[in-house]
Amino acid sequence: MTWTWAGLLAALGFTVTGCQPSATAGADPAAKGPGTDTVIRHADPAAAQKLLADGRVTVLDLRTPQEFAGGHLKDAKLVDFNAPDFKAKLGELDRTQPYLLHCASGRRSTKALEAFKALGFKEIIHLDGGFNAWKAEGKPVVR
Repeated sequence: MTWTWAGLLAALGFTVTGCQPSATAGADPAAKGPGTDTVIRHADPAAAQKLLADGRVTVLDLRTPQEFAGGHLKDAKLVDFNAPDFKAKLGELDRTQPYLLHCASGRRSTKALEAFKALGFKEIIHLDGGFNAWKAEGKPVVR
């Protein structure tokens, strides 16, 4: 295969322009929007149990009322992720307090992290594996 200078330059030009930094790459790091100060940590059931024993987190259960009625973590507050007023319910919470959140498996609670960040919550701890992981490790459940 023979290359012409024009073909070679065209190929290089495409590659170089394709590698240009995005327009936001030089954004001012001091310009902060909602959620930029949100700390999100992940905890397995053993670590979550220690946080609960220390009494420094509030548990938010993002499952449905039916799932919650079948068993939940002690003192958990139900905030149904699928409810139409989910974000409004989050807005009623104290955003300066740390929250341990979970759903059944972690899918809904992972999706919910963006809403917590957008609303400016300071600290969120995600229970990895959700309620199912909690039960599988034999942790206490309230019915």
